[in-house]
Amino acid sequence: MTSPRRCDTRRFSRREALLPVVVRAAGNKVEAGIRLDTADLSEGGAFLRSDLLFEVGETLNLEIPLASGETLLATGRVAWVTRGGGSTTPAGMGIAFERLSAPDRRRLAQSLRRLAQPPGRKSA
Repeated sequence: MTSPRRCDTRRFSRREALLPVVVRAAGNKVEAGIRLDTADLSEGGAFLRSDLLFEVGETLNLEIPLASGETLLATGRVAWVTRGGGSTTPAGMGIAFERLSAPDRRRLAQSLRRLAQPPGRKSA
């Protein structure tokens, strides 16, 4: 049985991006986080590839590294999870950013624009 196709209701377009994001459950007193890789990223959220899945609705604190060397701090909510469907659909979680400062959102948007540029082209 195939799953119904979801309607894309995202406000921001996503870009393929492989970034090592450090994830912590909000409210967790443990200092250490879990490193998960993004598969895509936007100003509104990310898809994190992982066999370890948090619960839908759970709040996470994220540290997102940018190519500039900066690290963005965001709070997101697990919007959906997938256990994967073979080699074409990885297991992971869709994260919707709930708190991302305006300066960090601008830095993320700039970083995403750079990802979208053809190789060898410099940004203005």
